Amino acid sequence: MTRGLELYRSLPRYAAARVVSGRFPRLSGAAATTAAPLRLVDRGDPGLPGPGWVTVRPRLAGICGSDLATVTGQSSFYFSPLVSMPFTPGHEIVGDLQEAVTLADGRRLDAGARVVIDPVLGCAARGLELCAGCAAGRTSRCDRITVGHLAPGLQTGFCADTGGGWSRALVAHHSQLHPVPDTLPDSRAVLVEPLATAVHTAGRAGVRSGDRVLIIGSGAVGLLTLLAVRAYTKAEHVTMVAKHRRQVELARRFGADEVLAPDDAVGGVRRANRALRLTPQLGGEYLLGGVDVAIDCAGSASSLSTALRVTRAGGRVVLSGVPAGSVDLTPLWFRELELVGTYASSGGARPGRAGTEPAGPAEPVESDFGRALALAATAPLDGVVSAVYPLTRWREALDHALSAGRLGAVKIVFDPAASA
Repeated sequence: MTRGLELYRSLPRYAAARVVSGRFPRLSGAAATTAAPLRLVDRGDPGLPGPGWVTVRPRLAGICGSDLATVTGQSSFYFSPLVSMPFTPGHEIVGDLQEAVTLADGRRLDAGARVVIDPVLGCAARGLELCAGCAAGRTSRCDRITVGHLAPGLQTGFCADTGGGWSRALVAHHSQLHPVPDTLPDSRAVLVEPLATAVHTAGRAGVRSGDRVLIIGSGAVGLLTLLAVRAYTKAEHVTMVAKHRRQVELARRFGADEVLAPDDAVGGVRRANRALRLTPQLGGEYLLGGVDVAIDCAGSASSLSTALRVTRAGGRVVLSGVPAGSVDLTPLWFRELELVGTYASSGGARPGRAGTEPAGPAEPVESDFGRALALAATAPLDGVVSAVYPLTRWREALDHALSAGRLGAVKIVFDPAASA
């Protein structure tokens, strides 16, 4: 039998978790996870859906912001047709292959090989002819994530047929697998998937040489995005908005030129860019002038609002964090801003800026996972994995993850093989 956490369909529990986490944020950890439709179950290993599929036994599996939004009932109902229940969460995974497999490039991985997983369940995994996005290497834009021989699921960890990382076994297609070098420890390998997402974000931001960049949100998403922006763009100046002391320390270690408190974001950008600050009769202050690129890694209404209000006319605002809440879009219209979304990672296509990508196949480049593996080996990531929990302590783990910033933590992970 395989033990794992399972999110099941229960509107009363989902609603209760949503109410608790929304109205009582200080209690959202323990209370919301107690109310959530999540349970620890023992089942058989998920069956292999077809040729090219293998069983993966997770060594470590991360807890992501999108996982927390789902568990606490804060994710948008937009996602409801894109998942199938019950499903086992967990898409940030380093694990061992149970069977040998040959990858698309001809490399053979033996049973026992260590891999990380690109979680997007695109056309190749679903046994379909490639859609335009997948054919161009932009697997994050797959149009067929609800069809084929798999149940609907935008990613591993949101699909009833594949299982997820918060268990002792899941299944993955060979197109999702990336071998892990022997020199890369598990504590870094488990960060490769979120690092690949961060690399993708840096590409989607379209940062030009000499640009001034603002990153809002200093949780795991924001800090890894800072690493990617520093490694793979020519930004002249990068400012980070960070709330907690440990986040400030890591932002400086990861290469931020300046770190601002959330209540000083508008003022700090004004000072650094000599912008004009205006105060409306109602609503927050905003700037005429500002940064060239703002990346929202928090995904809250206030963080996106800040990004829109401190970006110069004609600049770009990149939405990386899972969005929540409503925002006044007047700055988008009045300052002729570009609003760019970024999701998951690219399989080897040049992401480019919105409106600039060729209509045909993209120019082949190193995949986001390839760059993320390289970055995971060299970046100052020691201590980013802040705590490791067995599945039996899942409520404690989720509570820790929900309070990570306040407690000085960054990434909380499960060790599904641990017994207690």
